[in-house]
Amino acid sequence: MARLQERYKEEIAPKLMKEFGYKNIMQVPKLKKIVLNIGLGEAIQNPKAMEAADSDLVAISGQHPVITRAKKSIASFKLREGMPIGLMVTLRGERMYEFFDRLVNIVYPRVRDFRGIPRDSFDGRGNYTLGIKEQIVFPEINYDKVDKIRGLEVTIVTTATDDKGGRQLLEALGMPFVRS
Repeated sequence: MARLQERYKEEIAPKLMKEFGYKNIMQVPKLKKIVLNIGLGEAIQNPKAMEAADSDLVAISGQHPVITRAKKSIASFKLREGMPIGLMVTLRGERMYEFFDRLVNIVYPRVRDFRGIPRDSFDGRGNYTLGIKEQIVFPEINYDKVDKIRGLEVTIVTTATDDKGGRQLLEALGMPFVRS
């Protein structure tokens, strides 16, 4: 079992239960899944970009990504329906907790001039989305083999019903929010 998952069960869940006044342990918000997404608009002109981003995402997440395809054609972008334009990985269970632990304790301390992540990127249902500007902040990525700096989007899906519950859960798990 992942270190963060154990800490959630033994410390965080009982603390949140007391704080929110939940009567049942199943009411306590928890992480459901983490979705990593890389949009590759450049893959239209450069098919090799997809392979490079694929290897980066495999190194970061530990599992192979799914290719996302265009839903509709946009002539001004030279994009046709069904063309590959991105990669996506969904992490659940132990891999999800290990990724979250690495994100909070290894990746964010490596970001230069880091002051915390914004508190207002919740969607109204307790889920949080953040963007990482460059994939090289992950220790698994070899800087010498990177062909181009790419960003990725990280969506953290929780079982919380509102933003307050989601924020409390992420703060308890160690997410470095900006101090207001």
